[in-house]
Amino acid sequence: MSHSSEPRPMTARRSGALRGVATVPGDKSISHRALILGALSVGETRITGLLEGQDVLDTAKAMAAFGAQVERLGTGEWSVHGVGVGGFSEPEGVIDCGNSGTGVRLIMGAMATTPIAATFTGDASLSRRPMARVTDPLALFGAQITAREGGRLPITIEGVADPLPVRYRTPVASAQIKSAILLAGLNVPGETVVIESEPTRDHSERMLAGFGADIRTETTADGHVITLQGRPELRAQPVAVPRDPSSAAFPVAAALIVPGSEIRVPGVSRNPTRDGLYVTLLEMGADIAFENPREEGGEPVADLVVRHGPLKGVTVPAERAASMIDEFPILSVIAAFAEGVTVMNGVAELRVKESDRIDAMARGLEANGVTVAETRDSLTVHGRGRVPGGGTAVTHLDHRIAMSFLVLGLAAEAPVSIDDGAPIATSFPDFVALMQGLGADLG
Repeated sequence: MSHSSEPRPMTARRSGALRGVATVPGDKSISHRALILGALSVGETRITGLLEGQDVLDTAKAMAAFGAQVERLGTGEWSVHGVGVGGFSEPEGVIDCGNSGTGVRLIMGAMATTPIAATFTGDASLSRRPMARVTDPLALFGAQITAREGGRLPITIEGVADPLPVRYRTPVASAQIKSAILLAGLNVPGETVVIESEPTRDHSERMLAGFGADIRTETTADGHVITLQGRPELRAQPVAVPRDPSSAAFPVAAALIVPGSEIRVPGVSRNPTRDGLYVTLLEMGADIAFENPREEGGEPVADLVVRHGPLKGVTVPAERAASMIDEFPILSVIAAFAEGVTVMNGVAELRVKESDRIDAMARGLEANGVTVAETRDSLTVHGRGRVPGGGTAVTHLDHRIAMSFLVLGLAAEAPVSIDDGAPIATSFPDFVALMQGLGADLG
C-alpha cells in the first residue's frame, strides 16, 4: 500500500453459497525470510510462490539497497544473488518498510552485526508500533541505536564491527524477536542462544537449517532453546513458498459462515507452529478436511476442503495464542456466527500489531450488533448464530481488520462496510477478486 493512498471504502453484502477453488497467496512470513536469507547467502537463490504483496516487495527493495541483486523473473518467481553473511553494504537512502513489522524487525537484525549504518522508517501504522523489543537485544550485540521516543520509527542503527554473542530470553512470545536475534547472530563468533517460554512459529529455524546454518532446538526445563553457531557460509537454495495459512483463513471463514458453501483451498501450510486456528475451528465443529498432505519448501502442507455447518463457542487457551496470533481477528468473526460464547485468551500481543486489533475488532463487532467483552489479554464474543450487521468498521490501516469485516458482511443480515480497504494490498492483493470468484458480494 502506498503511504499516500486515498482511503478506499468498501462494503460486503449477504451472499449466496460460495463455491470453487481459493488459491491464496504465498506465505508472508516465509516470503520475507526467503528474500533475507537469499541476500545473506553465497550464490543465487531462486524463489517460487513468493507473496507479491507490498510488505514483501518492500523487503525485496531493502535487500537490493543492502547490495544483493534482486530480480523478479515472473509471477511469484524471484532471483536473489546474495552477498554472504556479513556482506551487506551501507544503503544510500532510508530503508522504507511500509506497513511491515516483520520486514523491518528482521532486516534490522540482519544488518545490526555488520559495521554499516542504516535508517529505517515506515508508514503511519508501523511508526506507532514498538521496536524496542527488537532493538534492545540488538544493542546487546554492540549495535548503536537511535530511535524516536518510545523506541519507535524512524530508527537509525549503527552496526557493530566486533559483535558479542548473546544469550537472550524473549519477554513475550514473538517469532519476530527470535528471528531478529538469530539473523544478527549469523555474523557473530560463537553461539547465539534464544530462549522462549513457549515455541513460536519456526520458519526461521527451518530455513536457516536449509541454507546450511548450524542451528539446533531443544526443550529444556528453562524453556524452548534455540542455539545458532555464528559465521556459517550460507548456501543459496531454491525456495518454494507454501500458501499462507493466515491468508487462507479468510476464504475458509467465509465458507464456514455462508450457508451452502463448499470451497477447496490448495497447498496451505500446516506448520504446527501456525496451526492454532485450524485446531480451534475443529473444536468448534467446523467441517474442514485436510487432503493430500505433503511437504513443500521444507514445510508440511495440505489441501483444505471447507463446508458450511453449525459452529459452537469454545475457549481458546492462552498457550495456543502464539500459533494463531494473526488469526484472532477472523476467529472473532467466526465466533459471532457460532452458538454460545467464545473466549480468546493470551491475546495481549494483538494490541501492538498493525493496530490494537482487540479494540478494533471489539468496536467493529459492536457496531454490527455483536456483544463482546475484552480485557488486556482476552476477547470474548457472544455468538448467537446470526449477526445483524449494518455497521461500519474502522480498519486503522490494518489489512487483517479490513478483510475480517468484509467476511463478516458476507453472512450478516445487513451490509457491513469498512472505512478503508486499501491496506489489504500489503498481504493479499488479490483478495477481492478471489472472493468475488467464489461468489462473494463485496467491493
